[in-house]
Amino acid sequence: MPWSNVIPMITLNINGESRTIDVDPTTPLLWVIRDHVGLMGTKFGCGIAQCGACTVHLNGNPVRSCVTPVRAVAGQEITTIEGLGQDGELHPVQQAWIDEQVPQCGYCQSGQVMAAAALLESNSTPSDADIDRAMAGNICRCGTYPRIRKGIKRAAAVVNALAVEETGNG
Repeated sequence: MPWSNVIPMITLNINGESRTIDVDPTTPLLWVIRDHVGLMGTKFGCGIAQCGACTVHLNGNPVRSCVTPVRAVAGQEITTIEGLGQDGELHPVQQAWIDEQVPQCGYCQSGQVMAAAALLESNSTPSDADIDRAMAGNICRCGTYPRIRKGIKRAAAVVNALAVEETGNG
């Protein structure tokens, strides 16, 4: 077998679980997540990193998985929508999306939620301008932007209340 036909095994850490995948290293992370790992929450939207439907976290930062080659993320911490909550509980953004009835068709929402969660991780009291900047690359074809903003603000309030509880400064 010629050397060029050998596909190396790649080890990924997805949602806290180590997985070794036998895949071409140039395969986009999106297709590894969906086709090889079987996590279907991350969506294909455009394939050119313009819509945000495929957003996942890489070491806590939002990235477009449709254009990220799997070789670039080997050994790093990848979080998908399925891994966002902890201990069987929804992430505050996920709960806010339900409470505010944010989705209409829902197709883009996993990417929207992942972008919003990353925003709140870096800025728990975002202004409207902060929200606009953080969410600018996530397209909602249904136009639920006012509900998305409302959901982010609701989740921010929960995140801040939890932070106060944890520090005992309430």
